[in-house]
Amino acid sequence: MPQSNARGSEAQAKAAAIAKAKAIAPDLTARIGSTPKTKFRGDPDVFGRLVEDHDRHRALLAMIEETQGASADRRKLFDELVHELKAHAAAEEQALWSSVLRDPATTDFARHAIAEHKEIDDMLADLAARDMSSSGWLRRFAGLKEEYLHHIREEEQEQFVAAEARLSERDLLHMRNVFEERKKAEKASVQIERKIKLKA
Repeated sequence: MPQSNARGSEAQAKAAAIAKAKAIAPDLTARIGSTPKTKFRGDPDVFGRLVEDHDRHRALLAMIEETQGASADRRKLFDELVHELKAHAAAEEQALWSSVLRDPATTDFARHAIAEHKEIDDMLADLAARDMSSSGWLRRFAGLKEEYLHHIREEEQEQFVAAEARLSERDLLHMRNVFEERKKAEKASVQIERKIKLKA
């Protein structure tokens, strides 16, 4: 694909992901700024689909920061973020990481990604249990945002690259189909857990 077409495809994929987030609260801006360089944005395989979700998540995180107190927009956006992150992580583990775990060359990447999914899930439960109108909530939310952006940057720049090198084109397209199916089912069944995370 010529480079200008690739850039156009990347920009379109990013814009489409942001538009999905904006549909939740159209009056809020979604300033995600520059994103880490990745060769997968706009690709038809599973990694392109995962990056599409990541861009949507970046927009939801940015929009939540634009909200005030326990407003309807903050509640609605946070609810969507929880559903998105939990469903995305579960579907990603089933479609991608379950296969990658079987290859000794990529097992560590898969374990690392899955462990970070658990940490992020715990942070979401902690936020869900706290008063959204408190200043402490926004501080904790900033911690979640930092952790999640670090996680997806590692996936896009390191873990996906290592996994792709070990998978066939057929594997990648099959995994995308599995991801689409599982994400839809997972999102429909997400339960928002509310559990304060006590420091050790």
